[in-house]
Amino acid sequence: MTLPAVILYSLFYLYPTINNLRYSLTKWDGFGEPEFVGLNNFSRMLTDDTIFNKVLSNNIEFTFLVVIFQTAFSLLFAIFLLKNSRSATFLRTLYFFPTIISSVSVAMVWQFLYEPNLGPINVFLKSIGWDFLALNWLGSETVTLRAIAFTQVWFHVGQMMVVYIAGLQQIPAELYEAAEVDGATRWQQFKAVTWPMALPTTAVVMAYTTIQSFRAFDLVYSMTQGGPNNSSSILVTLIYLTAFNEFRFGYAATQSIFLVVFILAITALQRRILRTRY
Repeated sequence: MTLPAVILYSLFYLYPTINNLRYSLTKWDGFGEPEFVGLNNFSRMLTDDTIFNKVLSNNIEFTFLVVIFQTAFSLLFAIFLLKNSRSATFLRTLYFFPTIISSVSVAMVWQFLYEPNLGPINVFLKSIGWDFLALNWLGSETVTLRAIAFTQVWFHVGQMMVVYIAGLQQIPAELYEAAEVDGATRWQQFKAVTWPMALPTTAVVMAYTTIQSFRAFDLVYSMTQGGPNNSSSILVTLIYLTAFNEFRFGYAATQSIFLVVFILAITALQRRILRTRY
């Protein structure tokens, strides 16, 4: 009974993974015979590739911003929309709705919103006299990455809110009742009951958000294609450009292996830190 699943897994996951490891040790343009170069690709990537280092730094900053703000806002929305009232149900649906839209559609909407001359964001800022905040959101090397990070948070915060709601609904009501009897304020209840009990859910949310942030290819590429000057490029866009623009498939395979290992290391670290607290 498991044979069909094993065949499909081996064909579409296991074989490509092993093949990717093989190509990471070669110099290959996708057409001729791969030239074996050993660990030269890894050595160059980690020591001599300034673009890779810049993009890795971008990805760390992007992930940090998205994980912090998406986790915080999704928990905040979940707390306020925890009760199953009509208004809460409507708002849950409203906040979750962006998640079901395609990434390319979201990118096109926010490209319009961020447009420096006619975009609603800058038009609104100029109308209230805040011209100094009307920036070239997707054309500035210092702002672009953070603008896309905001879009990523908006895109997925509703999805993580639903996860938090499911986790918060498992907290026994008796704990809050006991806290109220002891005279605890809402903030004290959050610190003593909600946050400690929500840590397992937070571990899931942070791990999933981290993976989402490292895989945000379609959003980043649709909005800026990694520009200007690689200031918004992340590892997945760099891998794509290395392979299909520069035809360095062996080097792209090396970068993809680093990406997988790096994600595993970060999620394992997050899990270990949060496990010490619950």
